[in-house]
Amino acid sequence: MKHAGIIGGLGPESTVDYYQSFIKKYQEKVNSKQELPELFINSINMYNIFRFISEGNLDGLVDYVGEAAQKLESIGADFVIISANTPHIVFDQVRKKVAVPMISIVEATYDKANELGLKRLGLLGTKFTMEHDFFKKPFLTGEKEIVVPEEDVQQYLHQKIVDELENGIVDPQTKKEFLKIVQDTAEKENLDGLILGCTELPMIIKEDDTDLALLNTTEIHVDKMIEELFKE
Repeated sequence: MKHAGIIGGLGPESTVDYYQSFIKKYQEKVNSKQELPELFINSINMYNIFRFISEGNLDGLVDYVGEAAQKLESIGADFVIISANTPHIVFDQVRKKVAVPMISIVEATYDKANELGLKRLGLLGTKFTMEHDFFKKPFLTGEKEIVVPEEDVQQYLHQKIVDELENGIVDPQTKKEFLKIVQDTAEKENLDGLILGCTELPMIIKEDDTDLALLNTTEIHVDKMIEELFKE
């Protein structure tokens, strides 16, 4: 059996989601509750990620995340994922630091959008994910449009993600505000899909909350992990 390697802690809440979802999807695949996949989790500090990006120290970020990937490779991981969207700002550089395959959450999400035939998508996430172009590039290349909220809304979303969701807090008032942002953006920009571009967002935005096609990046990423696990 292949061993999955997860760079986690980005934040802890979504790492738990990855772990549980990976096990559930694996057991569905093999049709047995008596089987379990084998995996390694290297939990690092999400606040170091934010600090590197805020300071514009992308080389430091590459080294930090790259070392985490190398540790997983050294103990036997056959492939590696980063269980968060924001650190994918340096995914291409980190991928070069290991010999084993790495699965990109951005590439996986693009593939899903393509499969669903979506053309104009909203993107929510940390301000780093929304203001940089690393998530948007494959979509623009594939003739799809990515829309993000205004700068003040981006800051509001970022603060709520960091202060609440990253700490496992789902506040009903925050949910109400998030859904208003989704509705207003969808109507104004004529969206056909919404990317939950932060792995904590599925805690607060659910399938039944919007008529838009909802791209849960955690679920999409885990599906790709299962594919890789069973790939010959």
